[in-house]
Amino acid sequence: MAQLPILIVLAGGASSRMWPLREKSLLRFGTEPLLVSQLRRYESLGLQEAVIVANPGNLEDIKSLTAAIRSMNIRVVVQADAKGMGDALLQAAPALPNQPETPIYVVQVHDVVDDQLHADMLKAYAADPTGTYIAGYEREDYFPGGYLIVSPTGRITGIVEKPGAENRPSNLVNIVAHIHPDSARLFNAIQEEYAKPIASDDHYERAMDRLMTQHVFKVVPYRGPWNALKFPWHTLDVMNYYLSKISGKIVAESAFVAPSATLIGDVFIGERAKVFPGAAIVGPAYIGADTIVGNNALVRQSMVLNHCNVGYTTEVARSYVADHCDMHACRVLDSVFAPGVNFSAGCTTANLRIDRKNVKSTVKGTRLDSGRDKFGAIVGQGAFLGVDVMTMPGVKIGEAVEVGPGTHVHEDVLDRRRVYVKQEIIIVER
Repeated sequence: MAQLPILIVLAGGASSRMWPLREKSLLRFGTEPLLVSQLRRYESLGLQEAVIVANPGNLEDIKSLTAAIRSMNIRVVVQADAKGMGDALLQAAPALPNQPETPIYVVQVHDVVDDQLHADMLKAYAADPTGTYIAGYEREDYFPGGYLIVSPTGRITGIVEKPGAENRPSNLVNIVAHIHPDSARLFNAIQEEYAKPIASDDHYERAMDRLMTQHVFKVVPYRGPWNALKFPWHTLDVMNYYLSKISGKIVAESAFVAPSATLIGDVFIGERAKVFPGAAIVGPAYIGADTIVGNNALVRQSMVLNHCNVGYTTEVARSYVADHCDMHACRVLDSVFAPGVNFSAGCTTANLRIDRKNVKSTVKGTRLDSGRDKFGAIVGQGAFLGVDVMTMPGVKIGEAVEVGPGTHVHEDVLDRRRVYVKQEIIIVER
């Protein structure tokens, strides 16, 4: 029987493209952070050992989280600088057993897929443990990623990065779910690439390209969902994946749901949550522990985590709301709230352009198409928005920002800023 590969979870790199949200591996979609829920998936498939590559910013958090998972042998290493996947794998090398031909399974924490992909990968490896296996996501429309060059027998002979819609060598996109039967062979190839005077950080990809000429690489096709956390609005895609796993009405015994409240479809209500008279929860929806959904409020196709207040007549639609957020008589539409956001009475996240085109958002100075025709706001931790604030589609508001009442926010606001509209009040005698 083939030796089970050791899991290498890439959770380092930089999360700067996720601003104003913090570390993406620690985002919670339900009761557990993404990293923990991903590890439990791999554990259920029989993987027993894992090495997690963290960065200096999330190292202590990851160590704390993984210490609670006693059913797996988990080691955490740190990648000091974001120098690409090749460097991340080299940092993991000392944590592996000192023996030849140690198989490894390389994944990224922020790629959310069905268990079937991993089951198929492990099945292919078990059938022939001498090959290297790469997951290939089948899609007909063009995706700006790496495309696999595959022979009729399923052997991979190369990977082409962003070839353009007309030059795709196949319909198989490379997903970072890679089983390598010999980690030492891979690490040596990566080190040889780092020794070359090439400025790009694609050392891992170049190493695989070279190994493909000498060893057998095989594709494992995959047609299921694939959601990757690359930009902050992708939080909504991952949220929808986890919402799709709710089946039926799950209401904790300690929760209170008023007789005149309405639960429709697949709904989860957590411990000690309260749903007051006239409120409606339309699934798929998740209401976390100790959260209050007030009178005549509406939560639909959304995830509202723990200790939140969804106040009187508030609507939360297709949105992700983290812990300790307060909302009152407002509209939260197609948006993402980090923990501790205050969204005062009358506030609205505008989510639709007048021309109904896709909403754009600025990431590190570049305007990007979100791919969404409805997209509200991304609001950072601890932000306070006063009464009657309105955010325009695609706007991002940083951590600890204060927005004064009646302000219309048309562009991103950096962390710890105060934004307000000057108002002149004139009083005259009648």
